[in-house]
Amino acid sequence: MSCTADFSGSPYADEVRGQVEAALEGYTELGDGCPDDLRAAMRYSLLAPGKRLRPMLAILAAEACGGSRVEAMPAACAVEMVHAYSLIHDDLPAMDDDDLRRGLPTCHRKFGEALAILAGDALLALAMEVLADGVWPAEAAAACCRVLARAAGPCELVGGQADDVRNGGGAAGVEMLESIHRRKTGAMIGASLRLGAITARAGAAELDALDGYGRSLGLLFQITDDLLDVCGRQEQTGKRVGKDGDLKKLTYPGLLGTEESLRRAEQLCAEACRKLAPLGSRAHGLEAVALSVLRRNR
Repeated sequence: MSCTADFSGSPYADEVRGQVEAALEGYTELGDGCPDDLRAAMRYSLLAPGKRLRPMLAILAAEACGGSRVEAMPAACAVEMVHAYSLIHDDLPAMDDDDLRRGLPTCHRKFGEALAILAGDALLALAMEVLADGVWPAEAAAACCRVLARAAGPCELVGGQADDVRNGGGAAGVEMLESIHRRKTGAMIGASLRLGAITARAGAAELDALDGYGRSLGLLFQITDDLLDVCGRQEQTGKRVGKDGDLKKLTYPGLLGTEESLRRAEQLCAEACRKLAPLGSRAHGLEAVALSVLRRNR
């Protein structure tokens, strides 16, 4: 199979995005025990306009494995909560020190640093609650909690962030760069796919195909993200551009140059689509996502 369609802005994507956002709204209404300012900070970051790539991947993976959107929705929302938590913390002064996210002031700029940290903590915990309560049967819920906790944990997302901070001077090579981004970006993309597959009771061959696709897509996403920091415009990306160079961060264009980074991105897109072959025509949406990531401008 080849990547032949652009998924971005399609009626399907708009419909799913709307359903995900409605579900996220519901999950974050919360009870009386949650302080109003904490609830506001959580919802501010979680419900800010975004691509909803990770929940989209969870739902597409479920459908590609014969499952349903309804069954996958709790997992889709949980992974978006963890993603939002990671962005809140990544933007903090001790990390990337960013003022803008999704075209809006970052959470700590809007609500203060302490409340932003707590909002991120709360979203991480809420994600696990949503999985435990919303995925059925209990064995599938436990498997989803395990997958998401590992992807967000010390050997994956947080470990990648720690190495990213440590290698901020850009002295390491491509091997370290790929190691960072397979964990910092790729782990959550892979988890999104696996969560959707679990809700659909996917078999081993389907899981293997999605895992291979996710590994290629994760690196593709990070290369295009690095390229946008060099070539993008703030009004399109919704965040400050040129910051990686200012911070002397380890990036693909910084190590390989823009042309080689573009070439690698194209290779990874084709590779991601090839990995989906065992899923046949059911994977058309996932193929189109890979092409959209390659072409993205935000």
